[in-house]
Amino acid sequence: MTYKFLMTAPELGEGGRKVLADVGCEVDYLQHSNDEQEVEHLMSTRVYDAVISRTAVLSAKAINSCPTLKIICKHGVGVTNIDVAAASARGIPVLTTPATNAQSVAELTIALMFSAARRLPFFQHEIAERRWTRAGNGIELQGKTLGLVGYGEIGRRVAHIAQAIGMRVAFFDPAFVGETEHQRYAGLSELLHNSQVLSLHCPVNAATRQMLNSLTLALLPQGAIVVNTSRGELIDENALAAALEEGALTAAGLDTFIEEPLAADHPFRQLTNVVLTPHIGGSTTQALDAVARSAARQCLDFLQRKTLDPRACVNSEAISHSKGVML
Repeated sequence: MTYKFLMTAPELGEGGRKVLADVGCEVDYLQHSNDEQEVEHLMSTRVYDAVISRTAVLSAKAINSCPTLKIICKHGVGVTNIDVAAASARGIPVLTTPATNAQSVAELTIALMFSAARRLPFFQHEIAERRWTRAGNGIELQGKTLGLVGYGEIGRRVAHIAQAIGMRVAFFDPAFVGETEHQRYAGLSELLHNSQVLSLHCPVNAATRQMLNSLTLALLPQGAIVVNTSRGELIDENALAAALEEGALTAAGLDTFIEEPLAADHPFRQLTNVVLTPHIGGSTTQALDAVARSAARQCLDFLQRKTLDPRACVNSEAISHSKGVML
């Protein structure tokens, strides 16, 4: 049987394309990245069995306008752009692709940490302006404590790399179960007090939304560095900008933001001690291929055999009683 897919981006990695092509699936792509209206138009005018969701908003309007839709899989792990409640109301599973881009995100995390500590964008700008500014005010990371909020696959990989360069590692993750050689704190406040570099690797939910705000940022040691390759909603951006401008923090490395693309007048753009990247944590050839393959394979597993990986399904409680679904 041929299935019809919508990929909410202009392209899909080769691994995913091959999985779908091998069974004769048809795939539509967005002409413009992050175009919510284009998504809604396509889903209201065409027949789809599955959606592979990248970063464009997948709204309740879009989901409800496609009566044939059976499965949604996020091209990644964060589902804040998907109206999961609307999917759940219709018994539509929403899946993620855990661990497929973990190495890519971990490497960017380390890159942002180094870049922020050594002020690389500032020096790049100085060179571009034909100046030779040899300011000796970078920060050496060896011996510093890296605090991780979230100790999942990405967090553990970041810890491994950081430890190799001589950093101490600590973490806070109430969901973590198991043994670890690193310092584990029972609360966020205790972790913040002891983190000279803080890196976020947790999902957005009621407990974590804007977990870094004016009060919690003040708990970090003077001159700390903040890195975020997880989700922009974890941070009160105005509070972070103020802490950076006032010198309470040395620098920040940010790959994700509350609203993307970043607005032209956003305060982060005016700061010289912020390293900004456009949500590229999982954007390596290897990661995109692995994520695409996983998303395509999981959708087909459900469409063909009604099977789901419970570790990847974010709304299993809503569809667990759906007829024929095997978790």
